[in-house]
Parts: sequence; C-alpha cells; structure tokens
Amino acid sequence: MSSPLLTTKLYIPHPRPAAQHVPRPRLIERLREGARSGRKLTLISAPAGFGKTTLLSEWVHSERADRCAGPSGGETPAPFPVAWLSLDESDNDLGRFLTYFIAALRGIDDRVGIEIQTALQASQTPQVEILMTMLINEVAGIESRFALVLDDYHVITAQPIQLATTSLLDH
Repeated sequence: MSSPLLTTKLYIPHPRPAAQHVPRPRLIERLREGARSGRKLTLISAPAGFGKTTLLSEWVHSERADRCAGPSGGETPAPFPVAWLSLDESDNDLGRFLTYFIAALRGIDDRVGIEIQTALQASQTPQVEILMTMLINEVAGIESRFALVLDDYHVITAQPIQLATTSLLDH
C-alpha cells in the first residue's frame, strides 16, 4: 500500500499581495530568457527570506498571464506547463523524493512514472541507476516544453538523491 501524498507540496504558490510585493522585472526577464533559450537548468540562490519562492511564483504566474493574453488578434498560446515540488527535510529519502518528483511531473504528463511507482512499492526496490534510466527515458518522452521547479532543493543532502538529480541533468 502506498502512502498518501501531501498535495500542497505540488501547488504553485500565489504571488504576494501588491502591498507586500517587491517587483523584480529584471529577474523575471532573466528567467524568461533562460526558458526561451532552452537552458536545462536555472539555479536561483540567495539567503533565506530573500524571495526565491516568491520570484519563481511570480515568474510562473506572469508567464501564464502573458501566454493567455496572447498576441493581439492572434490565437492564444497554451499556458507554459510547470511542475512544482516544494521540498523539505523529510524528502531526503530516495523513495519519498522520487514519489513526489513523479507526482509533480504527472501534472505535465499523467503517463510519467507509472512503472517507477510500481517498482518503488515493490518489496525489493531496483537500483537507483535503473530507476533513473526509466525516469530519464520517460521525461525525454514528454513532447511539450515544460519547467520543473524544485523549491528549497538546498534541504536535500542525501547522496543518492544528489546523484539521481545529477544523472537527470546530465542526460
């Protein structure tokens, strides 16, 4: 039997109300440039409380608003698909991390990770390399361009997860 998922870990936070909001148009534009250029990784690093989550949330919501508005008189493009995963210290368990990682990606393509989830629930979990090969192949099969946000990734200290994430980025 699988454990229930905490679905709030998969929600994209709403930007702060206007009264508390510090506009960051230059940083939003840099995120847009990264997405347009096809970069595989954008790392946002700053001390706690400096607004990393708020910035990412604002970027996601502004991308969706811009795309839904569409060019004047033209067709409205589909919203930019974003998978979001808010991490915490309890996600240092590889099985738990992959379960949530897959759940986030299933928001983009609900076919992702079905076999991997079954393997994770088996009495003998396959080696990390096998699981990552399966996951990489499935992610590569997602036809649409998308973004995956791993919010608070700095809390992940488990070496198997670091290696799994590196493998995903490498391939």
